[in-house]
Amino acid sequence: MQNQFIRSLVIASTLVLAAGCVKKSGSDAAGNASQAAADATVSSGNDIKVGEYGSMTGSEATFGISSHHGIEMAFEEQNKKGGIKGKKLTLISLDNEGKSEQAAAVVTRLIKQDKVVAVLGEVASSRSLAAAPIAQEAHIPLITPSSTNPKVTEVGNYIFRVCFIDPFQGTVMAKFASENLKVKKVAILRDVKSDYSVGLADYFSETFKKMGGEIVADQSYQSGEIDFKGQLTAIRAKKPEAIFIPGYYTEVGLIARQARQLGIKAPMLGGDGWDSSKLYEIGKDAINGSYFSSHYTTESTDPVVQDFIKRYKERYNEVPDALAALAYDAARVLISAMDRASDLSSNGIRDAIASTKDFAGVTGKITLNDHRDAVKSAVVVRVDGNTNRFVTTINP
Repeated sequence: MQNQFIRSLVIASTLVLAAGCVKKSGSDAAGNASQAAADATVSSGNDIKVGEYGSMTGSEATFGISSHHGIEMAFEEQNKKGGIKGKKLTLISLDNEGKSEQAAAVVTRLIKQDKVVAVLGEVASSRSLAAAPIAQEAHIPLITPSSTNPKVTEVGNYIFRVCFIDPFQGTVMAKFASENLKVKKVAILRDVKSDYSVGLADYFSETFKKMGGEIVADQSYQSGEIDFKGQLTAIRAKKPEAIFIPGYYTEVGLIARQARQLGIKAPMLGGDGWDSSKLYEIGKDAINGSYFSSHYTTESTDPVVQDFIKRYKERYNEVPDALAALAYDAARVLISAMDRASDLSSNGIRDAIASTKDFAGVTGKITLNDHRDAVKSAVVVRVDGNTNRFVTTINP
């Protein structure tokens, strides 16, 4: 996807949703006086600016595009209902190119230059960890739809998420491996440059061992690599019954193909970073029969889910993945908070987000705990061609 397309996302959002103005707060060091002055101007103007940052180009571009579509749709629907408190929503979307340093740069721009009242994004935990301190220092609420590393919300009280976290996701896949697949020996192949991958691998390993399982190999790679035969050969020698690969879909697809070429037949397991239409395109038949944890299933009979899928398909001519669903939920949680807030100050919005309880989302009921993390169930799906088949639900 070219930069021209990304610029068009911003332009289109600005044309559809009228431009507004919001004043960000100063840093903690500026004191309460600066915060009060900033809050007084947040709700001024006829519109409300909200920033979005994501990986709309790069090796994980499907994450950014799916998330953008979910947020965009939620905002369009709300504006058709009259906006928030009589004000229209403006979405300003910026591409961080899948780079942590760019994530920090674009969020700085959204806050300092574009004067947004809140920020939505990112998918990857590493990029959320790069951006969250900037939002926290400026006292601008940031909601990540799908960053699962626990450290993200530990940055501060202005940082939220609407997804489950890696300790739970790691537990889910460890329990599934042990109780559903009945395996006792698992190998791990982790991306050492990804906070998401490292954290998820650690939580899986810890839980699987507690359940009586054995980690027979723990190999590593780095994002962007394309040759994994050395690590896979070492794993093959240990004869695992399954391989846990908590990475992103680009590398996972290549790993699956090379594993099968080496004669490895063990099922592969992963996390929500697998959830992309590109996974099967890259991995082809080699990825079939593998399992990963996710946030929702298109096979759900819940009317909320099926109505969302119908409207999304009408708008974008494709079935929404979990990243689109989570981003839609994140945008709606923010919209609900702004609607409930006593005013549109950063403090008012932050407090309203924090009070979110039993919000009926596409990905399940969302309640934010004291750590600003969502408490919710996970599903496990099996890759079957271009379809992810529902296997089971695992509750917190």
